[in-house]
Amino acid sequence: MKLTLLCWQLLLLSTLVYCSLGQGGASLSVSPDRAQFFEFESVSLSCEVQGNSAGWRVVRNAERGNHTECNTDWGKPQGSSCIVSLIPSDSGEYWCESGSGEHSNAVNITVHDGAVILESPALPVTEGDYVTLRCRYQGTPSDLTADFYKDGSLIRAESSGEMTIPAVSKSDEGLYKCTNSEGESPESWMTVTDAGPAPIPSPAVPVLSMSLLRLLCSLLVGSPYLLVTIILLVKGCRSRTQGETRVPRKTHQDQLGDRVEEE
Repeated sequence: MKLTLLCWQLLLLSTLVYCSLGQGGASLSVSPDRAQFFEFESVSLSCEVQGNSAGWRVVRNAERGNHTECNTDWGKPQGSSCIVSLIPSDSGEYWCESGSGEHSNAVNITVHDGAVILESPALPVTEGDYVTLRCRYQGTPSDLTADFYKDGSLIRAESSGEMTIPAVSKSDEGLYKCTNSEGESPESWMTVTDAGPAPIPSPAVPVLSMSLLRLLCSLLVGSPYLLVTIILLVKGCRSRTQGETRVPRKTHQDQLGDRVEEE
């Protein structure tokens, strides 16, 4: 009985801790995945959350230095996402934030009112990825010959207006820009992350255990009376066990007394 009670207590404690941790963090996704945009283009920013996305919102620190969340002033909230029709003052750093102050990764977005931008990934790329950088002209034609620069130095010129990196490496990380006959783009930083070791498949038992924790977490959050009921049941079982009377074992003297009475 004591072992059963201990298991219940550990299970409840694990569930409450799992719930209190929020079931994972959040990451900011950008669609389209670009660090630079022309004025009046639109971008969708979304908080991708492991678990319940309630309470997460898109916030930014724009060039004006205002730390504000997505609202009618600069965006259109849609749950944990935000649609922004961009103007130059929207340039800045964006991230996801929860009501308790947790933060996701941050993304820098530049809105250019000129004629040329560099289409480079806003989100980090992983070593080995195929990456294409495009020098885009707002008018037509858009495939003008372009010069691509990294950290201020010319890499190469491309007649197609785009430069490909078949398998990006950590050495490709840096500050990029491009120029063509119509102008020059702003600079944007491209982050390259380590591919790391291949993930090891999890065994079936831990997966089932985590699923059980998620189920119990949902039940506990959705019905707080369940926790009280379980506690009362545990206490009741413990009281019943302690209240049970055991038949005392007869001593040698008692057995002799019984024999005398029978005779």
